[in-house]
Amino acid sequence: MGKNKKRKHTQYVQDGNSDRDPSHAFALASTLVHIQPPSLLTPNSASTTTTASPTSQAADSDGGEWQTVDGRGKRAKKQKRTKQNVVGKRRKDNYPALAYSELHRLKSSIKIFELQSLVLYCLADGTSPQWLSVKHHTQVKKAVVLLIPGLDKGMFDGSIVLQESTPNGDAQNTSSEACDEVEASTKDVIGSRVASNIASHPETTYISSTTSPDEYMPTLLSAEKLPPPLKPLADMFAHLWPVRAPGDDKYYKVHSPLHAMLTAPIPKSKEERREDQQTKGPKPKKDGQWENKRTPVTAFLTSAEDLRENEYTLHPVYFISPEEKDQEAQRRQKSGETAETGWTDTLVDNFDDGIVPDQDIQKGSMTAGRSIVAMDCEMCMVEGNEMALTRISLVDWTGTVIMDELVKPEKPILDYLTPYSGITSAKLGPITTTLSEIQTRLLTLITPRTILIGHSLNSDLNALKLTHPFIIDTTIIYQHPRGPPLKSSLKWLAQKYLSREIQKGHGATGHDSIEDALACLDLVKLKCEKGPRWGTTEASGESIFKRLARTIRSESGSAGIGKIGAIIDHGSPERNFGAMAQVCIPCTTDAEVVQGVKRAVLGDPDGILVPGGGVDFTWARLRELESARGWSNDNRQANSIISFDPFTTSSNPTPATLSAALTQTIHHIKTIHDFLPPCTLLIVYSGTGDPREMGRLQEMQRTFKREYAVRKWDELSVRWTDVEEQALRKACGVARAGVGFVGIV
Repeated sequence: MGKNKKRKHTQYVQDGNSDRDPSHAFALASTLVHIQPPSLLTPNSASTTTTASPTSQAADSDGGEWQTVDGRGKRAKKQKRTKQNVVGKRRKDNYPALAYSELHRLKSSIKIFELQSLVLYCLADGTSPQWLSVKHHTQVKKAVVLLIPGLDKGMFDGSIVLQESTPNGDAQNTSSEACDEVEASTKDVIGSRVASNIASHPETTYISSTTSPDEYMPTLLSAEKLPPPLKPLADMFAHLWPVRAPGDDKYYKVHSPLHAMLTAPIPKSKEERREDQQTKGPKPKKDGQWENKRTPVTAFLTSAEDLRENEYTLHPVYFISPEEKDQEAQRRQKSGETAETGWTDTLVDNFDDGIVPDQDIQKGSMTAGRSIVAMDCEMCMVEGNEMALTRISLVDWTGTVIMDELVKPEKPILDYLTPYSGITSAKLGPITTTLSEIQTRLLTLITPRTILIGHSLNSDLNALKLTHPFIIDTTIIYQHPRGPPLKSSLKWLAQKYLSREIQKGHGATGHDSIEDALACLDLVKLKCEKGPRWGTTEASGESIFKRLARTIRSESGSAGIGKIGAIIDHGSPERNFGAMAQVCIPCTTDAEVVQGVKRAVLGDPDGILVPGGGVDFTWARLRELESARGWSNDNRQANSIISFDPFTTSSNPTPATLSAALTQTIHHIKTIHDFLPPCTLLIVYSGTGDPREMGRLQEMQRTFKREYAVRKWDELSVRWTDVEEQALRKACGVARAGVGFVGIV
């Protein structure tokens, strides 16, 4: 009675569990491997003990009924270590490895931030992932993450044909055979219970199922079961993982997969974690404990990604290559945002023209040598149900009013919107100033070093028919408590952070545009004084490159040096997410990206750009596959303009074209995999699924909302009903369904 009756690992091995994949024999995966669900037990199952009574064995062999087993036998001797029970193909006992148990039931698809957490766990101070078991994670020396938009789960389950059809139906047979092979793979992965469920629903496959929780499970990769372009993946990775992109199911939006990977959460101190555990409910604001961090105003400039997210029309300076410029020109032509319709761009020829040399910046200056202009405009509704400018107010950094003008719209006014704008017919009666005259004055006033400040400034710039690359939007730097896409009102922000009551005439005499501009200016000044984290939610993060830089490298000769990161991308990666990366390599083709990754990982012989030995973390993006498929990773970009036409659905490339592009992309992945040094974590993720249909329906919804506000139902060019709403919900789900691969070289 007092003896320990716990079973040892060697007993499991002797009881018939030795045929398990040895790479699972540790951590959470090891525990799950040893658990047998009751539904999988059979009367002929092997005994779970080392010895059994003769009567029990006889009864089991005769009748197949369950019998009581006597577990009081001698313990087996410890099994000697042999080559057969060494985990994986390790060259050392402490070689890092990844493992996943086939009995591990995931509650949802893994998210992109969980891939990021795996990187931080291996390279920095991140927590252990719950969806994957990592052995000897401290031995991982480098991490390479590849974003490849265009990869789709349909390529693996046969729903996307990867070759031309032939008269004898080879392509169709290939697709059908792929589905059968996926079903066979499913049996290997999740057992007979799920396989029988799939067999009862022949119209679906394991990967494409949207009702079973087993859709969250990874799929085993086998070269024999993959189409020819995808076969090399089976030699590099063990599983195909469903990876869900960030987004909003309520508003049917997909958020940036770049932001999800390259923006890391700010870790909390032990004291903060302890306080979170002890304090329940909302936590009071700690003004007394806040430590100010003076920050230059340039740190709050809105990135191109955020400008797109908030429906700004981008200035031409953001588009570098001739292809990008041509695509944006087509988009603006289609949207009526050209010079022929009265639009103009500020005189900024180069993005770097706004940078002020260090010797010209006064020490401690929060403006960083830039000219700051806070803007607010009032509008009215004119013929054609359009919003037109009626008043513009500008104030400089000192709060001095530098412009306050009423503007006469060219078209007849239908509604002055007096309760909000404060504009009346009496005020505009004697005014002769036109929009073109205001634009001319603004082009003189706004220079390449000017930063425009405002609240939802995209509405003001649309009324002005003006674009400018340097914007600070208070709706972005002061997040809504419940996060995007919700935005806080200027009245609420002024009351909370400035203790100021504004817009007292809202709904009656209207707003004062000078008052609103000053409130925006003071909110930005307060942000500069308090620091970037002032007025943000607890969910705000920091660049993953900054997070890694705080982790000291373990190599000899690098004492006190933090880990180094690199970003390799098309265009200008040094902007936006690459601003905190120590190494940025711009590229124009995927082949250049591959060479850039090689340079970043292995280092330059002379150490000119990349230090010897290479960087610790590398992020890169291959874009030629998404170009071949005719859709963009960011559905708001203009490289698939026709897909945003509410009346036009997008077209797909031919199977031959898609197969050629996919083959080349997989070859690039294989090339990168082959030159990676040992103990390197390699992650490949698609970012999103196909966003084209979602983009088309979103544009259709925006068109409907604009027209519905000013037109009768029978005059609408598009109509939005529950049918379109459900179609958008489904399209958003497709756009958020990505795939990923994880492995250690």
